[in-house]
Amino acid sequence: MSYKIVVDSCCELPAKLKRDERFQIIPLGLEVNEELIWDDATFNQKEFLEKVAACPQCPKSSCPSPEKFMEAYQCEADEVYVVTLSSHLSGSYNSAELGKNLYCEKYGEKKIHVVDSESASCGETQLAIRIMRYKEAGLSFEETVEKIEVFKRKMRTYFVLDNLETLRKNGRLTGVKALVASTLSIKPVMVGNLGVIEQKSQAIGINKALAKMADCLVADVHQTEKRTLMITHCNCLERAQYMRSLMEKRAVFKNVVIMDTAGVSTMYANDGGIIVTL
Repeated sequence: MSYKIVVDSCCELPAKLKRDERFQIIPLGLEVNEELIWDDATFNQKEFLEKVAACPQCPKSSCPSPEKFMEAYQCEADEVYVVTLSSHLSGSYNSAELGKNLYCEKYGEKKIHVVDSESASCGETQLAIRIMRYKEAGLSFEETVEKIEVFKRKMRTYFVLDNLETLRKNGRLTGVKALVASTLSIKPVMVGNLGVIEQKSQAIGINKALAKMADCLVADVHQTEKRTLMITHCNCLERAQYMRSLMEKRAVFKNVVIMDTAGVSTMYANDGGIIVTL
């Protein structure tokens, strides 16, 4: 059976998958100083970060419309799998589900499964690539749906950011009950727990915080040798490579992938942010 994987643009795909006809990215909109910027192939990270730095207002994002998702479902593929930002962080999941309903009302039933990643960035990437692997291994629609939902619960997403203000001002830190004071030296280690952001640890200085994050990840995930370690960075490749070295000192992984943030992740992670999934 043929299949298609649809993701929203918070999902960072490796370059070869962006060119793969089995994948489609639905862009979110980004608003900076009343300017609408689409998170698509035209997104320029450097220019965006400069605009955010120069703007006194906090940038915002807008999710794709249900119609955009419905259009993506209009394809020859027998099965469609959709991976979205956590429903706790964005309306993208609801739009994808509404798009499914609109499609079925207009065209009839189709095998469409929408995955609420309960994550973001490379967490979505993990799920999208897992779905591809399941399908290439010959699993049925029902088997793929069951396995991806199980894997989602085992996946862990951690991050350390230089700047948490965009998340805070956009109301994305409501699950954080005791966030440390925002200073230049104290860096919280954050984790997504079923889609809700929580503080896991903290350290003085970015490198110590990354080391704490590595400790937390390795302690949180079993059988790392069967997992792909994904690291997404916002304009800080050397920091991402350092994070990779920290992780590889602590555990063995099946594969390691490092990617730069796309638009939505850039907005929330800010310059220097590191996101890791396992």
